[in-house]
Amino acid sequence: MKNFKRLIPMFCVAALTAACNGAPKDSKEQADSVNSKYDSVNNKNTETGGRALSGADAEFSVNAANGGLTEVELGKLAQQKAANAQVKAFGAMMVNDHTMANMELKELAKSKEITLPDSIGGEEKKLKEQLEKLSGSAFDAAYVSAMVKDHQEDIREFEDARKKVKYPEMGELIDKTLPVLRKHLTAIQKIQQQLPSK
Repeated sequence: MKNFKRLIPMFCVAALTAACNGAPKDSKEQADSVNSKYDSVNNKNTETGGRALSGADAEFSVNAANGGLTEVELGKLAQQKAANAQVKAFGAMMVNDHTMANMELKELAKSKEITLPDSIGGEEKKLKEQLEKLSGSAFDAAYVSAMVKDHQEDIREFEDARKKVKYPEMGELIDKTLPVLRKHLTAIQKIQQQLPSK
């Protein structure tokens, strides 16, 4: 009985600790957390079992994977919910192009032992939830606006990452992907100009 009484405070502390840690991490946060343990530059923990990776490459990979997964998910939504044929076609292009890019990134990350998210997280998840509530022309306007903003940000992130990544293969992947992102941005800006204004 004495031992049981001693265990009660320990259970309480464990429960409070779990409660204070808040909501469980999404897939993107989990990937970042795993990769940070093996960051060969910033990690002070030497017990990594011989696994080490470039923190800059890991950070870029996680963000790019999250973005790529988002483009595919939102592209599927566009094919279902858009009223405008061009928006539907753009959604199909997102699914096709980003599925291929995601596969290439996944293979490269695997070879470098970088953990990637397997589902979208963060602001992208909130955006998907917002778009799911829309349909027709309201969806078109919101989706197109989001895609313009997203591709502008992606291009900046890829250009910035190109100066920071350490793996030559990652640089090559960025060089290969940037023209595709620029093509997407040009296409979606053209669609945005042609959408009827409110």
